[in-house]
Amino acid sequence: MPVINFSYEDLIDLLGYGLDRDRFLEEFPMIGCDVERVEGDEIGIEIFPDRPDMNSVEGIARAVRSFFEIEPGLKEYRVRESDVTTYVDKSVENIRPFIATALIKGVDVNDRVISSIMDLQEKLHHGIGRNRKKMAIGVHDFDKVSQPFTYKAVDPSSTRFVPLGFTEEMSLEEILKRHPKGVEYGHLLKDKERYPLLIDSNNNVLSFPPIINGRLTEVNTSTRNIFIDVTGEDENVVRLALNIISTALAERGGEIHLTKVIYGNEVKIYPELSPVERRLKKEYAERIIGVRLAQEDVKRSLLRMGYDVRIEGDEIIVRIPAWRGDILHDIDVVEDIAIGYGFNRIEPDKPKCLTYGRSLKKSRMIKKMRTILIGLGFCEVATLTLSNKRDELERMGSEGKVIEIENPTSGELSCVRASLLPSLMKICRANRHRSLPQRIFEVGYVVNEEAKNELHLSFLEIDEGTNFSRCKSLFEAISRDAGMELEMKRYEHPAFIKGRCAGIYYRGELIGYFGELHPKTLVGFDLEHPGIALEMNLDQIEGC
Repeated sequence: MPVINFSYEDLIDLLGYGLDRDRFLEEFPMIGCDVERVEGDEIGIEIFPDRPDMNSVEGIARAVRSFFEIEPGLKEYRVRESDVTTYVDKSVENIRPFIATALIKGVDVNDRVISSIMDLQEKLHHGIGRNRKKMAIGVHDFDKVSQPFTYKAVDPSSTRFVPLGFTEEMSLEEILKRHPKGVEYGHLLKDKERYPLLIDSNNNVLSFPPIINGRLTEVNTSTRNIFIDVTGEDENVVRLALNIISTALAERGGEIHLTKVIYGNEVKIYPELSPVERRLKKEYAERIIGVRLAQEDVKRSLLRMGYDVRIEGDEIIVRIPAWRGDILHDIDVVEDIAIGYGFNRIEPDKPKCLTYGRSLKKSRMIKKMRTILIGLGFCEVATLTLSNKRDELERMGSEGKVIEIENPTSGELSCVRASLLPSLMKICRANRHRSLPQRIFEVGYVVNEEAKNELHLSFLEIDEGTNFSRCKSLFEAISRDAGMELEMKRYEHPAFIKGRCAGIYYRGELIGYFGELHPKTLVGFDLEHPGIALEMNLDQIEGC
């Protein structure tokens, strides 16, 4: 979870109100955060991921005003018109199609402001932006460029500019190879023939999203008017990020100015700060929280959480701030009612009736199988659920199908295991220098060809004198001790010696197999001694 570090003095300046620090440290965590550290004037607060609007001291200050009832209710920001326009070319449609912009004038920029806004920018990139994939933010000195702006896709070698942090001109291709941000985020433009670019009316580059801004528009302590662009693949996330960073700058004394983004014949106005109305039943909130609430309690609770609220009969009508992207369902509003009401005010209640829990049938089955196999002299192991096609299919002589991972980080972990036996074979391979006999088992889940979980039992014994008769006696012991009506019939499996393998049947259905492993299978896993094995699907047994 993100940790926001700030000066308490700076927070008080933003509040415009004296607030006892001890009271703040004691009560503010009830909003849904933890105090990470306190060192003199410096405070670190860990913010839950569902509150990206509080990823800066500016957002925290806004939340404190309402939560401590300094200025309860929905915060209203003064918004003015402007003629700032950005034209969106169709060339970005299949690359990074969405852009939203805002102009914030009259910001008193100092080192503390720059540090806070840059930190907010990166936390939004990492959180709701999913490391810049869903959205990326550009913050610019507006007075160094000329509008209207154009957002378009260009040939990577056709444009050169000086990127932020460098002093020499570079092409877009060179930036991806040489600039630290290009190396880190260049994969987002992989396989793209053209790259997105935001330029002004004089062809000056403001931003090469989602990689880096131009040095020309770098924000410094002499900046007073700030232009923000947010580009991305998800329009809702783009809009939310713009609202959060625009209002953060407004908390610093900036004045928000509306801007136009033109997609062909469609004109959009940003930032869109109009609150969203949601209605829910008071009875629903009371049932979830478990407390009878007076109308005034509900209203006060929601005002403390920064909503505008009115109550009509049994219906609660809230206006949700445009920077609260976490309110997706009625339950989210109910959670805020509970927070605003105060969890410490909710008295614990004894259960109305006494009940006793018991294990699920499947849990009892697993426990029974473990007990039986341990009693037969086997040691339980737990193996990885990820495997690879070579071990799952080739070395087992199978022509089946496995569920592969789309972007595996390793060739050894490129699919989900389809059976337990290959994993047990790898355990014995890693321990082949150990003394014999080696007896291991596992009860765990595999994924079948239909991509559904199945609970399997498998055991493996490696010993010089082991054979099919030994495996048959183990199977019979498991069937007897588990009280299951299991049958064995002749069966062929490519991993086992022909004629020394049997199928396991339950009520006429094949649920597994056991037998003496084929020398090719043993050699494929670098094993030097005879082996016997069993694997069966426990999910197909009634009562499991």
